[in-house]
Amino acid sequence: MSTVSVNVVTPDGAIYEGDVEMVSARAQSGELGILPGHIPLVAPLAVGAVRLKNDSSVNLVSVSGGFIEVRPDNVTILAEAAETPSHIDVERAQKAKERAEDRLERAKQEEIDFKRAQLALQRATTRLKVAGK
Repeated sequence: MSTVSVNVVTPDGAIYEGDVEMVSARAQSGELGILPGHIPLVAPLAVGAVRLKNDSSVNLVSVSGGFIEVRPDNVTILAEAAETPSHIDVERAQKAKERAEDRLERAKQEEIDFKRAQLALQRATTRLKVAGK
């Protein structure tokens, strides 16, 4: 099967480089499924897990916003933050999730930025999902 070259890059450097058969990512406008030869596009990404399928395996990368640029033979993800499962500190992500859940609960009674707490919870949940926890 043909492949497409994928690069996941953050301000700190490259997170993932390789050839895959399919890329699945969540853009702000909805889910994207990208195969080799896809039409060119640029889209803002939502917080979520990018799935990189190759043969029977799927690699996950946790992405916190950014952009995806698609060309027929190349996909570049420019992410604000991204982590592979081996780089996720599960304990730290679990604590971040608990803090975000606490803030969301208190937002009902106090003046806490509800949207910011929701995004923090979404990032932490995605990181735990990618880490397999």
